[in-house]
Amino acid sequence: MSTEAARLDALRQLDLLDTPPSEAFDRITRMAAQLFRLPIAAVSLTDFDRQWFKSRVGVEHRSIPRERAPCAEVAETTDPLLIPDLLAHPCYQESLLARSGIRFYAGAPLVTRDGYALGAMCVLGTEPREATATEMSMLADLAAMVMSQIELQHAFGRIDPMSSLPNRLQFIEDLEDMARDLTAPERRLAVLVDLAGSEQINQAVRVLGPDFIDEQVRHVARQLRQVVGPQRRAYHVAATQFAFLARSGAEEEAYADRLAETLERLRGGDARFLAGATAGVAPFMLGETEPQDVLRIAYSAAQDARQVERRVGLFSSAQDAAHRRRFTLLDAFAKALERPEQLRLVFQPRVDLASGRCTGAEALLRWRHPTLGDVSPGEFMPLVEQTAMARPATAWVLEQAMTQLAAWRRAGLDLRLSVNISATNLTEPDFAERVREGLARHGLEADWLELELTESAVMADAGQALAVLESLAGMGLRLAIDDFGTGYSSLSYLQRLPVHVVKIDRSFVQGLTEDGRRRSLVSAMIALLQDLGHRVVAEGVETDAVLDLLVGDGCDEAQGYLIGRPMAAKDLDAWLRARQEAVPAL
Repeated sequence: MSTEAARLDALRQLDLLDTPPSEAFDRITRMAAQLFRLPIAAVSLTDFDRQWFKSRVGVEHRSIPRERAPCAEVAETTDPLLIPDLLAHPCYQESLLARSGIRFYAGAPLVTRDGYALGAMCVLGTEPREATATEMSMLADLAAMVMSQIELQHAFGRIDPMSSLPNRLQFIEDLEDMARDLTAPERRLAVLVDLAGSEQINQAVRVLGPDFIDEQVRHVARQLRQVVGPQRRAYHVAATQFAFLARSGAEEEAYADRLAETLERLRGGDARFLAGATAGVAPFMLGETEPQDVLRIAYSAAQDARQVERRVGLFSSAQDAAHRRRFTLLDAFAKALERPEQLRLVFQPRVDLASGRCTGAEALLRWRHPTLGDVSPGEFMPLVEQTAMARPATAWVLEQAMTQLAAWRRAGLDLRLSVNISATNLTEPDFAERVREGLARHGLEADWLELELTESAVMADAGQALAVLESLAGMGLRLAIDDFGTGYSSLSYLQRLPVHVVKIDRSFVQGLTEDGRRRSLVSAMIALLQDLGHRVVAEGVETDAVLDLLVGDGCDEAQGYLIGRPMAAKDLDAWLRARQEAVPAL
C-alpha cells in the first residue's frame, strides 16, 4: 500500500468525513480565528479529491477541490505551511482560494499517532500578512487539540471496539450537532436493526460461545457499513443492535419495503445471525425530537415487528402510547405498594351448588390511582406478574387477606378465602415458609386459606412449581387451578399436582346455553376432573339458565355475577349474614 493510500485509509478508519458539525471542533476553530484576528478558520481534512471541512468559521461551503489547495500540501508533507500572500506564491496564485480573494494562509498538520497527516488546522485572511513563530506555535497547539479531540471520540467512549462503528453516545451527539446546523426542524427516518431476540442470543452463546456472537456482529457491521455507504454513518447502539438514518426525503412505507429486501439479501451471505433480524423504521423531526427518543421509538418499532414475525416494522404512535401506558402503570404501581391507601381488596363469593351455602370467597386486588382513577386488574396485573413486583404485590395481598380472614373467623363466619399467586411466586425458595409464618402470625388454620394459580404459571417451570406446591399442600393449604382450559391443559401434570380445586374458565361457562358443543365440553370437563378427585368450580356464572345446566351436570361450586359481584369486606359480611337467613337451596 502506498503512503497516500495508507493515509486515506487512516482517515476513513476514523469515520470523520461527511459527519455533522460538532461543537467540540467548532470551539477550537473559533479560538483559532480569534487568536489570529482573522475572518476564516477551518479544520480541513484531505480526501482523495477534495478538502472537506469538519469545522469552519467564515466559510459557507463544506468542501473545495483538493487540487492546488494549501491544506493538501500540509497533508502530503506533514509540515506546517505559511503563505503570507497567495498571489505572490507560484503554486497558489492561480488557486481557487486566490481567485476567491484569499491572500493569507497558515496551516498546521493534523497528524495521527502513526504519522499520517489527515489535513490541517488552518487560518486564512483576505489581506497579506506575516505570522510570527509564536503564532505558528499556537496554530500547532490548536492542531494538536483537534487531534486529541479526534482520538478522544474514536478511542474513548465513541467507537465500539467490537464493530469499530460509532456507538450510541456518538449517535446522540451527531443528532444534536445535525439539529444545531438546521434553520428549521427536518423530518427524517431513523432505522434500528435488531439482529436477534434475547432467546436466540442466549441459545447461541450456550451452544457456540460468545465468540460466535462477536464474529457475527463484526460481519454484520461490515455489511451495514457497505449498505449505508460512505456518505452516512451506521452506529452500534447496543450489543446486537445497529442504527442509522435514511437519506433525507425518504418516505417510510416505501423505505420499509426496500429495507426488508435489503435484510433478505444480507441473509444470503455469512451473516447467519440475520436469519432472526428485525428492523424498526421511525419517522421523527430532527431538531424537535430528543435523540434518546429517536432510539426508543425505533427500537419499539423493531420489537413490534419481532412480535408479529415481520422483517420490518413501522413506528406506531398508538402502540407507542400503549407501551408508555404500561411503563407508566408499572412505575405507578411500584409507588402504590409504598402508599397502600391506593390499594384495596374486594371479595367475590363462591357457593356450593348442592346446598346453596357460601363456601368461601376470592380476594381480588383493586387499584385506584390518584390521577388515573380505577385501573383494571386485567390491565395492570399481567404487567406486574412479569416483573420483580410480583413478590411484594402477592405479599401485600396475602397479608391483607389473612388479616380479613382472621377478623371474619373471630366474628364466627365459617369462610375459606382464596388468593391468587403468580408464576414468579413459585420460583421463590422461601415462599412456602413465608405463607406458613403469615398463618401463624394471624392464628389461622392452613385449610382456611386457598391459593389459586393458573396452568400457565405451573407449566412455566413445572419441576420447581411441583416442589413448592407440595410444600404448601404439606402444610394443609388448599390449592386451586384457576382458568382451567385456557393454558397448557396438561392432564399428566394435573394428575401429579397436589391440587384440591379446579376452576373452569369463564370463557367456557358464558354462552353455555347457546352452544351445544361448549355444553358437551364443559360436561366432560366436570366429569373428568371429578374422576381425578378434584372439586370443580365454574367461573363467570351470570344467568339462571347457565346455573341450572351446571347443577344438572353435577358441578360442585359456582362463582360469578349471578352469585355476587366483587364487594368490599363489610358488604360481603352483610351479604353472608343475609344469605344465612334465606332459603339455603339454589
